[in-house]
Amino acid sequence: MRLFAAERFVLGFIAILFIIDAALIAIKGIGVDYVGYFLCALAGAGVFVLGQFYRKSGRDLRIATALISSGLFILFTLVASVFNYMFLPVAFPTIDHVLFRVDAVFGYSWTGIVLWAAAHPWIGTILFFVYATSLPQLLVIVIALGFTGKERRLHHFLVTGVLGAFASIVFWIFFPTFGPSAYVQLPQWISQVIPMAVDNTYGQELSRLTTQGVVYLSPKNALGLIGFPSFHIVMAAMSVWFVPRHWAVMAVILPVNLLMPLAVLVQGGHHLSDVFGGLVAFVIVCAASARLLNWLSARERAGEVTTSPAQIVAAE
Repeated sequence: MRLFAAERFVLGFIAILFIIDAALIAIKGIGVDYVGYFLCALAGAGVFVLGQFYRKSGRDLRIATALISSGLFILFTLVASVFNYMFLPVAFPTIDHVLFRVDAVFGYSWTGIVLWAAAHPWIGTILFFVYATSLPQLLVIVIALGFTGKERRLHHFLVTGVLGAFASIVFWIFFPTFGPSAYVQLPQWISQVIPMAVDNTYGQELSRLTTQGVVYLSPKNALGLIGFPSFHIVMAAMSVWFVPRHWAVMAVILPVNLLMPLAVLVQGGHHLSDVFGGLVAFVIVCAASARLLNWLSARERAGEVTTSPAQIVAAE
């Protein structure tokens, strides 16, 4: 395979998580929708292999980079989601009670903000669709950066996403939070007025998973488990920070993500702290990813210098 240092790093990360996932699934005896996960993995692997074909053939290196990164993105999302579920039921006390107190200090109430959105159905509906754009936005950014030849920026984006998701999961393992939806019941009429990404049923399932864990895994019904920090906010910040500076792309990405914090609160069932936690997490991880990428690039360049004399001899 022909991979850049950042791509090898992400692929290695995926492989390690896959091994951990498989081992924990076997140890815990969890049932798995193997067909569903195979099809998802096949899609990611197919895009990755297609990118390899383009890179080896030399047809279009920009398309190759975009496809390889998209494939890695899909595969990582898959193994990271399963990895998150492996730590259910939670082993440590949840910290939601602390975040509820912080909400109260700032006068924030999830029920209150959802009632406000339901009183303005067009707002609640718009926020529902905004909330659903998080993952598609990341794929759009990957493709846009790849097709515009911004290879370095794309690799920074990819490593930031991988480390950001992993750091969020690790933090959640030791300080689990599920957000207000796991504790608060909304009036039933709300779901009849506006679509809700996180409703009472979603919250009840989160509450069950907290104590009972998971017995069957399927990509069809995987839930977002992490409350603090909000990874939706991390993804929104990634989209804004890494979006190609082209007016057409920015005209879509920027307005959508200006609404994302409100969408996360209303539609994501989050504490107010989750939003600020997501922003802080992004700043830390983005900076750390840049340093890691510099180190990986330096090692890659050193490797090229080391091997170049041998290549010259071989050529002679």
